[in-house]
Amino acid sequence: MSIKAGDQIPDTIITTMSDSGPNPMRASDYFKGRKVALFSVPGAFTPTCSARHLPGFVEQAEALAAVGIEAIACTAVNDIFVLDAWRKSAGADAIDMLADGNGEFVQALGLALDATGFGMGQRGQRFALVADDGVVSDLFVEDGGEFRVSSAEYLLGALAKSP
Repeated sequence: MSIKAGDQIPDTIITTMSDSGPNPMRASDYFKGRKVALFSVPGAFTPTCSARHLPGFVEQAEALAAVGIEAIACTAVNDIFVLDAWRKSAGADAIDMLADGNGEFVQALGLALDATGFGMGQRGQRFALVADDGVVSDLFVEDGGEFRVSSAEYLLGALAKSP
């Protein structure tokens, strides 16, 4: 079953990149005490993810901050070295990369994707959510191969309408 508004972010291990290298951490520690916009992509360096999804969040970072988002994070079932290289190549310094190398985070969210038919193995669905102190307030999951409701622009519009 998929996570929904009002649910706590599952406390699995995610990995970020620090100056000293990979930094495994509990998801609860990452989300604690702040309002985070998290988006998930099926994979770093894939066409839609690189051309539209990640750049949209880079472009809208200031606007998202203006509506109360304190951190923007991207997750993918990739290792942190790949995600960090993608962040650097895209000039996405405003985005925290949360590696989910084994897919445990997206599985715990109930948002895993079987992409074996495309030779990509188990991945995460394309989605965006907002978590306030680790509790999901908004969740937008794409239908199939679409790219619409998980975009930065859509998320920004939804947040601008909420009280």
